[in-house]
Amino acid sequence: MVGEHTSALVIHGDEVVTTGGVAICGFSSIGMVGAIGAGHIIRTLDLPQVGTVLNPEFPAVALVHDEVPKHPVRVYQGDGIGVFTSELQFPPNQDVEFANTVLDWFTHGGFDHLYIIDGIERQEVEQHQRQLHGIGSTSSARQALRSHDIEPISQGVIAGIPGYLLSEGDRRGLHITALLAECSPAFPDARAAALAVEAFGEMAEFDIPLTKLLEDARNIEESVQQAFESQQSMLPAPEGYVVPKDDDDDSTMFG
Repeated sequence: MVGEHTSALVIHGDEVVTTGGVAICGFSSIGMVGAIGAGHIIRTLDLPQVGTVLNPEFPAVALVHDEVPKHPVRVYQGDGIGVFTSELQFPPNQDVEFANTVLDWFTHGGFDHLYIIDGIERQEVEQHQRQLHGIGSTSSARQALRSHDIEPISQGVIAGIPGYLLSEGDRRGLHITALLAECSPAFPDARAAALAVEAFGEMAEFDIPLTKLLEDARNIEESVQQAFESQQSMLPAPEGYVVPKDDDDDSTMFG
């Protein structure tokens, strides 16, 4: 299948492309939320890869998954579900072209609803207090968000691929929903991805266990904390700091 845009969606061999159902896209953006969430859905539902997106401007790179080298932009599909994902971040000047390729796949595949999994940057996010925000391109998509206790964003700007997809969804009457989890921009935020994936599973009625994803989140958070503590211990003393003697009452003294 080749769309009218430069990014050609190539279907491998004689693979049968399942039509209908729901579609998900997740990319390497803030906190890697989209890529982590999409990858978890692919692994949990054991979806086979059916397509690869190729473009002369894409970097020459192979991503190795379970000993198998793969192109960075791939398509997976199963019974009533498809996932479009990439772990690499591309320049902003390719966003429209890339988003149109997603729409080609979505419309040609006959999918009913496209879910975007992504993150919203929050410099300070409490471990268990992230919030999930939603945007729907149609009135029914917005109502579905409310029925799952996700209040749609009423004002704001959504940039990049998600923004273009939502705008085109509104223009063309396509059901597109963005699930945007608050995340840290400082590290891969698997906990934020779990929040979005959980909401997708409930809305699309797919059983997607989160145990492995939450374990990954804990491991990442522990690694980040250890790295932070190690960095703090290596920082030089502030100017004017005097190391206290054992018999000093104050724990620190500054000149």
